[in-house]
Amino acid sequence: MSVEQADSLPASRSGAAAGWGFALAQAALTALFLLIWQGVSGRLIDPFYISSPRDVGVKLMQWAGDGTLALAFAYTFQAMALGFLIGSSLGFLIGFLLGRSPVLSRLFDPFITAIYCMPKIALAPLLIMWFGIGIASKIAMAALIVFFLVFLNTFAGVRDVQQHHLDAVRIMGAGRWQELRYVVIPSAASWVLTGLKVSVPYALIGAVVGELISSNRGIGFLIGQASGLFDTAGVFAGLMVLATTGIVLNALLKLLEKRTLRWKAGS
Repeated sequence: MSVEQADSLPASRSGAAAGWGFALAQAALTALFLLIWQGVSGRLIDPFYISSPRDVGVKLMQWAGDGTLALAFAYTFQAMALGFLIGSSLGFLIGFLLGRSPVLSRLFDPFITAIYCMPKIALAPLLIMWFGIGIASKIAMAALIVFFLVFLNTFAGVRDVQQHHLDAVRIMGAGRWQELRYVVIPSAASWVLTGLKVSVPYALIGAVVGELISSNRGIGFLIGQASGLFDTAGVFAGLMVLATTGIVLNALLKLLEKRTLRWKAGS
């Protein structure tokens, strides 16, 4: 074992201990929140307005038991995932191209700004007219929202590349591909990953908004149906599923970011 490896062991152990400590603290805060919620429901606040953790749990078990939850979640997750893949891919490609070309970025700037300033939710009826009430309109809604988040971060990351870094690799004889591989892409990676991490919950929001407006499946449909029936527990159950999904996906993206940017953490 080298001296550097020996020195890193206490730091890694302390980091793991701190991680477990935060996890336990977060679990304790969650339990405390649920206890307070259960305590005030029916005593200080009418359950019609806030339901209760017990009723929400019963509703989730009911949905899980009859297969409603699995089918709805699969539909929403499919729309979110496809919208995220399409929107992030287009956002990265176009952001990269415009970031590398000052002429194209100046040419398309007013058009992109105009579309970006439009409220995306206001475009939902138009997307439904174009793609129908099926899953395609939900995918389009999620992709549209994700596109701008990834595009803006990619564009900023590419433009943020330091010129002296490019000059240095050019002096060493690097070609355009080597410039992209060793300077531009690593420099923009943190920006791109930040855009991806931020866009995941928005992809979920886009899919659910589409389901709330027009759908007969999905978590958004379950929330809208429960709201129409004044079933507060059903509304909170759907929200809990969405919140849990967002937390899990965000944790996975943080792990991806940590692995991808190990060089940056090391420096």
